[in-house]
Amino acid sequence: MSRADHDGGTAGHAIDNRGNVMRGALLMAGAAVCYAILHGSVRYISAEIHPFEITFFRNLFGFIVLLPWFVVHGLKPLRTRRIGLHLLRATSNVVAMMMFFMALSMTPLVLVQALGFTAPLFATVLAIFILGERVRLRRWVALIAGFVGALIIIRPGIQPIDTGSLLTLGSAAVWGFTLITIKILSRTDSAVTITAYMVLLMSPLSLLPALYYWTWPDGQAWFWLVVCGVAGTAAQLLMAQSFRVAEATVVLPIDFTKIVWGALIGYLAFGEVVDIWTWIGAAVIFSGITYITYRERKLAKPLK
Repeated sequence: MSRADHDGGTAGHAIDNRGNVMRGALLMAGAAVCYAILHGSVRYISAEIHPFEITFFRNLFGFIVLLPWFVVHGLKPLRTRRIGLHLLRATSNVVAMMMFFMALSMTPLVLVQALGFTAPLFATVLAIFILGERVRLRRWVALIAGFVGALIIIRPGIQPIDTGSLLTLGSAAVWGFTLITIKILSRTDSAVTITAYMVLLMSPLSLLPALYYWTWPDGQAWFWLVVCGVAGTAAQLLMAQSFRVAEATVVLPIDFTKIVWGALIGYLAFGEVVDIWTWIGAAVIFSGITYITYRERKLAKPLK
């Protein structure tokens, strides 16, 4: 190969990388907008529909959106020897979602979003005890910084800790456990199989608690429930595709923009004003998450 060919190949590779980063960034930005729409819709509709019922419809309409996916893949993805673990994953996912939606119904939008960022921190801690993973000093520092960020937001001892904040942290902890379950499942089952069981199991599992608080939605409520299902599913798909086309450490910081959109929705729709401590705490939490993601990616790469 000539030097010109080599230089041309290098330049082409660099252009491809820039293109992937741009696509990944746009996909993540779209996911952030969809998550903000989901959270704002849940907060709005929870004034007349119980959060447990919203959870059911979010999963039901999300499943309907993904039906064409099942047409393409058929029943082949359902082959697994770990149905019990899939059930555990779906159950913990539903519990985390119900707690998060309950928090959205009673606590300012951005505060819930900010504290929700702690889920990967809980997952890292749980990985130590469940998976036996080793966490070295720099990741411990990032972990501690992330949890300090949560303390900055809720400021225990300075102001009363509201129920919504506790529910959000509880939801993050349960979601952290769900992430560990997904990691275990990924050792034997494909991402397609894990996704298939998630969408199949979460609707019936979330129906059981929803029936206890059931009220039939009116016309306007149906619209917002559909928005919840479509926006939530779109956000998951966009984020997953973003991670496929670009490095997580490159596109993950863009996920932070959902707080900006959440602040805008909260102010315009609910008259919520975000205090400076929430912004600072959210930034500290997200910095910790970004560094942990960077370290995990770096450690996972094989030595050349």
